[in-house]
Amino acid sequence: MPKAKRRRLLSATIAVTLGATALAACGSDDEGDAQAGPAELTYWSWAPGIEKVVDIWNKGPGKKDGIKVTVKKQGQGDELVTKILTAHKAGKAPDLVQAEYQTVPTLVSNDALADISGEVGGVKEKFEDTVWQQTTLGTDAVYAVPQDVAPLMFYYREDLFARYGLDVPETWEQFADTARELKRKAPDKDLTTFSATDSGLFAGLAQQAGAAWWTTEGDSWKVGIDDPATHRVAEFWGGLVEEDVIDNEPMYTPAWNKALNTGKQIAWVSAVWAPGVLPTVAPDTEGKWAMAPLPQWEAGEQTTGSWGGSSVGVTTDSDHPEAAAKFATWLNTDPEAVAALAAEGGIYPAATAAQTAGAFDQPPAYFANQADFYDRATEIAKTTAPSAWGPNVNVAYSSFKDAFGAAAKSGDKDEFTAAVRTVQQDTVADLKRQGFEVAP
Repeated sequence: MPKAKRRRLLSATIAVTLGATALAACGSDDEGDAQAGPAELTYWSWAPGIEKVVDIWNKGPGKKDGIKVTVKKQGQGDELVTKILTAHKAGKAPDLVQAEYQTVPTLVSNDALADISGEVGGVKEKFEDTVWQQTTLGTDAVYAVPQDVAPLMFYYREDLFARYGLDVPETWEQFADTARELKRKAPDKDLTTFSATDSGLFAGLAQQAGAAWWTTEGDSWKVGIDDPATHRVAEFWGGLVEEDVIDNEPMYTPAWNKALNTGKQIAWVSAVWAPGVLPTVAPDTEGKWAMAPLPQWEAGEQTTGSWGGSSVGVTTDSDHPEAAAKFATWLNTDPEAVAALAAEGGIYPAATAAQTAGAFDQPPAYFANQADFYDRATEIAKTTAPSAWGPNVNVAYSSFKDAFGAAAKSGDKDEFTAAVRTVQQDTVADLKRQGFEVAP
């Protein structure tokens, strides 16, 4: 990999993980829109109902400014990243892309995202610092505008907690005790499950515990997956699986859906978007759930991790970077646009003012019994720990699924610890294969 590209990404990432002042990233190569006159932009996105939101732009601000946006719906995750990079290599990437936060470093390292810092002045204060850093990578550059956030929370069957005399756990130690108590009182039930297919959830739990999976030393990457914080999380969940006080089957399967719907599992560690999932997964339990902050490692702490969240970036292939940045800013900060995103796509906005706006002055219909749902969600979102992403998150996540899948199947706590080491080794090996320098 060319040194210039590597250094660009390294300098851009250091502040995300350490919260330090980073070196300034390279500025955008664009001197403004390459073509004068009206702009027609293409936007790749997977957000539900995004076409309706874009239609508001095209009939209003876009029509006034001569900027038309066409949406092309895509898959998400690795599928979209691969498609973006393939298109970029051919010089045919769209003007705008929806990018999950953990994919931003990968897109930057491949020079697929433009620095739009000159086009989004004054936007920073609309977001929490920990959110903004995920799209700036802690530098003076801006590679995307935050769209939504996904702080982790604890969801539980309020009625069944009352039936079995369970207290809502405030610490992970209490969480483990609650799992044991439930198993004693109702052997046929589980508090929750450990899902080895959901690497994003585990990453968020490690984030809460203080893990920083990717950092830098000089011009080298340093991978910290095999660190004490991640081991703490792995050993905790591996211990519960070994004790057989929680389930160890994947989420988002017919069996898991049934377990939540029938009350065989009575809690779920998830993110703020859970109210959009539960009506489909557990339709018979509407109004029986409640939400609380994620359990803490130490009593009195207030920290959470995240599971998901995305941004909107302008690609280096766009002929209209100024127009594209203008749309990305409107989409994620304009009150009408953000309200439409919430209504049509069910997102929880990254813009802090929008989190308490009209779209969120009432609880989700599924949680009508918890009037303060969004008030609590807003407070929890403020406690999100910094994220630490690198250029090969996809490799780490794939390794996680294989290694932790085997560990969960074995039911052996020690295998969970071994799985952490495996993910570390696979991630380091892949960085070296790509030509990155890796610190020991």
